[in-house]
Amino acid sequence: MPAYLISDVTAKDPEAFRIYRARAAASIARHGGRYLVRGGPIEPLEGDWAPRTIIVVEFPDLEQARAWYRSPDYASALAVRDEALSRNLILVDGISEVG
Repeated sequence: MPAYLISDVTAKDPEAFRIYRARAAASIARHGGRYLVRGGPIEPLEGDWAPRTIIVVEFPDLEQARAWYRSPDYASALAVRDEALSRNLILVDGISEVG
Protein backbone atom coordinates (compact mmCIF):
# COMPACT_ATOMS: atom_id res chain seq x y z
CA MET A 1 0.00 0.00 0.00
CA PRO A 2 1.25 3.48 -0.69
CA ALA A 3 2.32 5.76 2.13
CA TYR A 4 2.21 9.54 2.20
CA LEU A 5 4.42 12.16 3.80
CA ILE A 6 2.45 15.33 4.41
CA SER A 7 4.34 18.45 5.37
CA ASP A 8 3.24 21.97 6.28
CA VAL A 9 6.33 24.10 5.60
CA THR A 10 7.38 27.65 6.39
CA ALA A 11 10.60 28.75 4.66
CA LYS A 12 13.12 30.70 6.75
CA ASP A 13 16.27 31.35 4.72
CA PRO A 14 15.84 31.34 0.91
CA GLU A 15 19.31 30.01 0.06
CA ALA A 16 19.23 27.29 2.72
CA PHE A 17 15.71 26.39 1.58
CA ARG A 18 16.92 26.01 -2.02
CA ILE A 19 19.70 23.67 -0.86
CA TYR A 20 17.36 21.66 1.36
CA ARG A 21 14.76 21.34 -1.40
CA ALA A 22 17.28 20.10 -3.98
CA ARG A 23 18.83 17.56 -1.61
CA ALA A 24 15.46 16.33 -0.34
CA ALA A 25 14.04 15.97 -3.86
CA ALA A 26 17.03 13.95 -5.06
CA SER A 27 16.90 11.66 -2.04
CA ILE A 28 13.13 11.17 -2.37
CA ALA A 29 13.51 10.11 -6.01
CA ARG A 30 16.34 7.69 -5.15
CA HIS A 31 14.12 6.06 -2.51
CA GLY A 32 11.13 5.51 -4.77
CA GLY A 33 9.11 8.56 -3.72
CA ARG A 34 7.36 11.08 -5.89
CA TYR A 35 5.84 14.48 -5.26
CA LEU A 36 2.06 14.73 -5.55
CA VAL A 37 1.82 18.26 -4.16
CA ARG A 38 4.67 20.75 -3.92
CA GLY A 39 3.27 24.08 -2.88
CA GLY A 40 0.65 26.03 -4.75
CA PRO A 41 -2.44 27.94 -3.69
CA ILE A 42 -4.29 26.74 -0.58
CA GLU A 43 -8.03 27.21 -0.20
CA PRO A 44 -9.19 26.84 3.42
CA LEU A 45 -12.60 25.20 3.59
CA GLU A 46 -13.10 24.39 7.29
CA GLY A 47 -11.35 24.88 10.62
CA ASP A 48 -8.55 27.12 11.84
CA TRP A 49 -5.59 25.48 10.10
CA ALA A 50 -3.63 28.06 8.09
CA PRO A 51 -0.74 26.24 6.38
CA ARG A 52 1.80 28.19 4.33
CA THR A 53 3.04 25.54 1.93
CA ILE A 54 1.79 21.95 1.68
CA ILE A 55 4.00 19.16 0.38
CA VAL A 56 2.70 15.62 -0.24
CA VAL A 57 5.08 12.83 -1.21
CA GLU A 58 3.98 9.33 -2.11
CA PHE A 59 6.17 6.30 -1.37
CA PRO A 60 5.40 2.71 -2.40
CA ASP A 61 4.88 1.75 1.25
CA LEU A 62 5.53 2.77 4.86
CA GLU A 63 8.81 0.85 5.02
CA GLN A 64 10.30 2.74 2.07
CA ALA A 65 9.15 6.07 3.49
CA ARG A 66 10.70 5.28 6.86
CA ALA A 67 13.90 4.03 5.22
CA TRP A 68 14.15 7.29 3.24
CA TYR A 69 13.61 9.43 6.35
CA ARG A 70 16.35 7.58 8.26
CA SER A 71 18.75 7.32 5.32
CA PRO A 72 22.21 8.88 5.08
CA ASP A 73 21.01 10.18 1.71
CA TYR A 74 18.30 12.33 3.33
CA ALA A 75 20.63 13.27 6.20
CA SER A 76 22.41 15.70 3.86
CA ALA A 77 19.13 17.63 3.52
CA LEU A 78 18.47 17.45 7.25
CA ALA A 79 21.86 19.08 7.83
CA VAL A 80 20.40 22.39 6.57
CA ARG A 81 16.74 21.86 7.55
CA ASP A 82 16.70 23.97 10.72
CA GLU A 83 18.24 26.94 8.91
CA ALA A 84 16.03 26.44 5.85
CA LEU A 85 12.56 25.87 7.25
CA SER A 86 10.20 25.01 10.04
CA ARG A 87 7.54 22.38 9.48
CA ASN A 88 5.07 19.87 10.70
CA LEU A 89 5.60 16.47 9.10
CA ILE A 90 3.45 13.35 9.29
CA LEU A 91 3.55 9.92 7.68
CA VAL A 92 0.27 8.18 6.89
CA ASP A 93 -0.59 4.83 5.40
CA GLY A 94 -2.61 4.87 2.20
CA ILE A 95 -5.33 2.46 1.11
CA SER A 96 -5.34 -0.31 -1.45
CA GLU A 97 -7.25 0.39 -4.60
CA VAL A 98 -10.61 -1.35 -4.56
CA GLY A 99 -11.74 -2.83 -7.78
